[in-house]
Amino acid sequence: MIKTDRLTKRYGSVPAVEAISFEVGPGEVLGFLGPNGAGKSTTMRMLAGFITPTSGTASICGHDVLAAPVAARACLGYLPEGAPSYGEMTVRGFLEFVADLRGLAGPRRRARLEHVYGRLQLEPVLEQTIETLSKGFRRRVGLGQAIVHDPQVLILDEPTDGLDPNQKHEVRTLIEEMARDKIVVISTHILEEVTAVCTRAIIIARGHVVADQTPQQLAARSRYHKAVSFRLEDAGQAARLQAALEALPEVAAVEWSPRESRLTALPREGAEVLAPVQAAAAREGAGLRELQLEAGRLDEVFRTITA
Repeated sequence: MIKTDRLTKRYGSVPAVEAISFEVGPGEVLGFLGPNGAGKSTTMRMLAGFITPTSGTASICGHDVLAAPVAARACLGYLPEGAPSYGEMTVRGFLEFVADLRGLAGPRRRARLEHVYGRLQLEPVLEQTIETLSKGFRRRVGLGQAIVHDPQVLILDEPTDGLDPNQKHEVRTLIEEMARDKIVVISTHILEEVTAVCTRAIIIARGHVVADQTPQQLAARSRYHKAVSFRLEDAGQAARLQAALEALPEVAAVEWSPRESRLTALPREGAEVLAPVQAAAAREGAGLRELQLEAGRLDEVFRTITA
């Protein structure tokens, strides 16, 4: 597993990461979230051995990243932010170079390289130099070097940055497949990615862990959890229906979005509003184009926790 114990990094008197402790086990996909400057990338760089902690400990598969750095890195695939590489090398040359560094040889080397080429759809650009690639292809090459040796642990900093929707889907599918027998840690600003692939999320702010829950548990902290949202066929009915909903004892507040012709009824704590809202809409003769019971909004929870 990955394990950190009071992991800390300070630059002079300025704390970047302050006494972070967590564990991640096989089969988990951990989303590592936080605003810019919160300490996400610093934590990942300490785990990967690129930055020395000021204090505390971290281990990868039982190997301390300071006491046994080579053994720890052998278990690890790391995609840094920006996917740095050697721009003058071809894609094939770079990935073969990484395979050599990782000690791959013989049939296994060929099999792993072919797997990376095919799985990340790199065949069309294998003979191009990396500096001529689009941002999306550079990101895929960076992911390729992280997985070429089939590591037990993957640490991915913004893995879908710069990818189009189809490519994002491919990478997320790949992460889900690899997570069956690996530990995966993803740093991301894309909250939909957390819902799509993560089994757990840690939110850090100002160098401290402020939340550690499943995406569903985090969503349940939203004031929109179990809210009822619906679009009206006739926006002219909005004011009358909003007043009727606000009068319901189960409803804490009602929001109106003119752009979407959408009303959202937020529940009081512990209340269920779906049935009362449907009954009120029927009494008012409101025509509904769609109705949705919300699970909660991660972006609202994120802003509340990190503000």
